[in-house]
Amino acid sequence: MLTADYDLLEVKPGQRILDAGCGAGRHCFEAFRRGMEVYPLDYSLEEVKKVMYSLVAAAEADKKKGGKWQHLTGDVHNLPFAENYFDRIICSEVLEHTWQDSTVLKELTRILKPRGRIAITTPTFFTEYAYDKLSPLYFTNPGGHIRKFLPQELARKLELAGLKVYAVRFKHGFHSPYWLLRCIFGLEDEQHPIPKAYRWALVKSMYSKTMSKTEKLFDYICPKSIIFYAWKSGIKE
Repeated sequence: MLTADYDLLEVKPGQRILDAGCGAGRHCFEAFRRGMEVYPLDYSLEEVKKVMYSLVAAAEADKKKGGKWQHLTGDVHNLPFAENYFDRIICSEVLEHTWQDSTVLKELTRILKPRGRIAITTPTFFTEYAYDKLSPLYFTNPGGHIRKFLPQELARKLELAGLKVYAVRFKHGFHSPYWLLRCIFGLEDEQHPIPKAYRWALVKSMYSKTMSKTEKLFDYICPKSIIFYAWKSGIKE
């Protein structure tokens, strides 16, 4: 389940890509499959280990295909890379976890090559506003979301960091109702039958071409995520 569109990022084999705040590594695996040099980075050592084990398994399964990878833990507020190091960067569902978003964006811009491309994704303002109104726990869970972004606000911050937005997309329209149900029936109750049943249907829909096409309509009606695609100004790659 990818949030960022690799075609819009114009990824190519051999490019160096950072997944900043990689979590379980969903974007890392696709980048590896496409022959890129992948850097999964997360603050959580446990998350990075999971990604590492999965990439090792993928490399063993097909030694002729796939790219390279290096895993590491790190803080997106102070990234351990030289300037102009990456061809591509993905930072998916990270900024809503910090009040120092400008610092993060400046760090990502610093390590991105001139003319390099980046995808920044966050939850939409509308869905976050709705969940906040429905559940007092949504913005108070430890390690969870702590803020919302208006699209124009985030676009402006990207520009101030030195990035030029060239595309905006929306994703995960089927996921919005799931979290709506979770908030209605209680975030603390993960086993409530109604959101649990919806989650089951949601997982099934990911393997259906028909449902995947239908979700594209929902991506414009009630998207869970908004994605900004931008490039760093400078000399040509």
